[in-house]
Amino acid sequence: MSYSYIFLSRDTSTSVRAFMTYVRPLLEYCSCIWSPHLKNSIYKAESVKRNFTKRLRGLSNLWYSDRLAALNLPSLELRRLRIDLIWCYKILFGVVDMPVNDFFEFSLVKHTRGQF
Repeated sequence: MSYSYIFLSRDTSTSVRAFMTYVRPLLEYCSCIWSPHLKNSIYKAESVKRNFTKRLRGLSNLWYSDRLAALNLPSLELRRLRIDLIWCYKILFGVVDMPVNDFFEFSLVKHTRGQF
């Protein structure tokens, strides 16, 4: 037996909180293990948030970036990048028990930015 739950609210902040609580974790699940890198995959994942913000009262006529700014929300792609950076930090500084050499290759060369 399948149950369908519908959340109805005219209050934008309540709807956004419900989205962040129930939908966004599903979209970001295991994003440090698998993160879409193809434009088509990124667009499909982002379209869930794009469609949600378009249905909010007073935001349907705005561009997606403007809707995110009005709601003070980052895009899913930006959140995945943040999660990746946090995991890199945790691996590099030993917060998690993972071998650093499996993920990073360190160089002993002193010069940077193409200076030979």
